[in-house]
Amino acid sequence: MNIEITKLNRAAIIPSYAYSGDAGLDLFSIDEAEILPGETKLVKTGIAIALPLNTEAQIRPRSGLALKHSITVLNSPGTIDAGYRGELGIILINHGKNAFKVTPGMKIAQMVITSVVIAELT
Repeated sequence: MNIEITKLNRAAIIPSYAYSGDAGLDLFSIDEAEILPGETKLVKTGIAIALPLNTEAQIRPRSGLALKHSITVLNSPGTIDAGYRGELGIILINHGKNAFKVTPGMKIAQMVITSVVIAELT
């Protein structure tokens, strides 16, 4: 499946699979931000994607950030619909006891591309 990606910011990093066979593409921050305990922040990726019809991108947490820092994606899994063409922003929440610093280029989430069945309701 081919997915067109547009860099909206020159600091943006194109999503990539860390290892062959991975389900999730790593998503990277272009922002520098501090997330205080209990706080949420929208972190920009600097990219937009063009998904084919009948697909979605699910935005999921990174297990390493969750385990080590209690950082997760607030609306997990977040859904990017096939028709959305705006910048991907990741809503992160700090469930930990310490402030967490997001830096440009940091892996902040993962994106899984899946098929969608369009239901006909009767």
